[in-house]
Amino acid sequence: MKSIINKFIVSLKAVRQLGLSKVALYARYQLGLRSGFYRRRTPAGGRAQPEDLTLANTGIRFPWREDVAAVLHLGGGEALLRQSDKICAGKIRLFDGEPVELHLTPSGELKHWTRYNSAQYDGRDIKWTWEVGRFGWAITLARAYFISREAKHVRAFWKYTEQFLEANPPNLGPHWVSAQEVAIRLISLTFCAQAFSKAKQSTKELKAMLAIAIAQHAERIPVTMVYARAQDNNHLIIEALGLYTAGIVLPDHPEAGKWRAVGWKWFNRALESQIAPDGAYTQHSVNYHRLMLQAALWGAALAKGRGDELPAKTLTRLAAATHWLMSLVDHDTGRVPNLGPNDGAYILPFTVQPFEDYRPILQAASLAFLGETAFPDGPWDEMMLWFGKLKAPDVVTDRPELIHRIEGDDSWAYLRAAKFSSRPGHADQLHLDLWWRGLNIAQDAGTYLYNADPPWDNALAATAVHNTISIAGRDQMTRAGKFLWLDWAQAKVLETKKDTSDGVVKISAQHNGYRNIGLIHRRSLEYNGVNQWEIVDTLAGKQHIFEARLHWLLPDWPWELDGASIRIESPHGWVHLTVSTAKDFHVGDIQLVRAGELLAGAGAVSPMMGWVSLNYGHKLPALSFAVYLDGETPLQITSTWHFPG
Repeated sequence: MKSIINKFIVSLKAVRQLGLSKVALYARYQLGLRSGFYRRRTPAGGRAQPEDLTLANTGIRFPWREDVAAVLHLGGGEALLRQSDKICAGKIRLFDGEPVELHLTPSGELKHWTRYNSAQYDGRDIKWTWEVGRFGWAITLARAYFISREAKHVRAFWKYTEQFLEANPPNLGPHWVSAQEVAIRLISLTFCAQAFSKAKQSTKELKAMLAIAIAQHAERIPVTMVYARAQDNNHLIIEALGLYTAGIVLPDHPEAGKWRAVGWKWFNRALESQIAPDGAYTQHSVNYHRLMLQAALWGAALAKGRGDELPAKTLTRLAAATHWLMSLVDHDTGRVPNLGPNDGAYILPFTVQPFEDYRPILQAASLAFLGETAFPDGPWDEMMLWFGKLKAPDVVTDRPELIHRIEGDDSWAYLRAAKFSSRPGHADQLHLDLWWRGLNIAQDAGTYLYNADPPWDNALAATAVHNTISIAGRDQMTRAGKFLWLDWAQAKVLETKKDTSDGVVKISAQHNGYRNIGLIHRRSLEYNGVNQWEIVDTLAGKQHIFEARLHWLLPDWPWELDGASIRIESPHGWVHLTVSTAKDFHVGDIQLVRAGELLAGAGAVSPMMGWVSLNYGHKLPALSFAVYLDGETPLQITSTWHFPG
């Protein structure tokens, strides 16, 4: 009885905090699933398609072969051909990991997509299966063929595509569960159709097969678009983009006009509503931010080829989004803080640069939406070329004020202080990322896995793994599901201080995630100009005793611990961190944990502590340094970082 009451209370909170319209849309989706409506609307094997269906050119102007070759000559041409050769041999890299067998045929008897669990398949996270079905590997084959003109790349594409389509008939099997996955595959197949269209191995029969497949993919998307509207995130953008793409590449299909209209409408509406005026993206994630910009670039390139004009508001929001992501990039490495959910998504991988390098997307988006490139010429230019070197139209945009980054001499810091208007991905208010000489010193743990047995079922979204303070083992928000947080912690910036060169050198902010126990967490961040950073945390509110835990996630380097001070040996010398307080307090445990194992200190250790995940499904050891404090408010804790000169 108690669990039923709790579920009812959570449901009421969800309606109030997420909004009645989104909850109602999700309820419609669930009703369609459980009533069998979607099963009837998407028959096994798909519906018959028109005869003589042919693929049209997308209108996207492919780059000159010499330009792509020149960019790859700067770094990566041989790597691209090696990757493609491995794919030809049946090996692919999932989520930038080590090569594995290319499995295109699902195991067991195929069922209708409505009968599958959208979390796990064949005993593991379903995203491993879906990643194969996104056909990113096919784009690698297409790029390799473009510069080499070797027939083996074309033959491999058609061989694997035929195998996939035969093994995964429309609406049957795990590859048809998510309309977003269907849309991503549709877009990849459309690009490859154009890339391989003039190869003699691309026969009329094969092109006709692909045209029918793209039509069948397009028909799957609108049926459950209510789910994408309920999520109001990347699902909606990409599903709309899939429809717009299908309407362009299949102009003679009876549904083409409807696909284009519906896709164009929701594509623009989603971008305008999901990107905040300051450029922040609704999913509070740098990786989903990149995914959104990649989708926007493909849509902009299609629109240019067709003669459609992106609305001024869409362009304004995309310009702000480009500025926002640019403000977080480490210019030495192209990396960014591992902020928010990171599911490894990388559609249209037009680059040989590693997953963590954000220069390819920023170079392309800066030219397309800001009118100028962000970086000097380099191997990260290839993505920009494939999108047709889009140039920003003459739309007046004001650069948003982005004040959460502070620059030091050889270092910089990012303070997470969000005002949520859409549901959060991580409970990470006042998390701090600290970078020095291209090294991520105080880091975000990332995500690792969404769908796994506890404790790895999206566990790294919790407050405890972030570089912030947690109180009495609590998260900053109420976790109501694997991806759902309620009672959102809201932050606000209290003060910023700028130097004479108009750069921020100090920022302070607070959040209200512990308001239910009468506490406010404030954090100030300041660079003092001598390779030293000072972070001051203040807990204010009711006068009572509580337990606070200050956490820092550090690289897995040699270390020395002395009470509440730790030294770690970087490639450039020893980095020092000292934790102190401004008043009497009781220091409890001081823990140093690596890969879930206690290295120093005492007390119980969670298995999810001491890990960092830079890409989906892969985790690496890290040093989790935590100081536990018992005291009364107000309590002030200072963390002082010092870097070698």
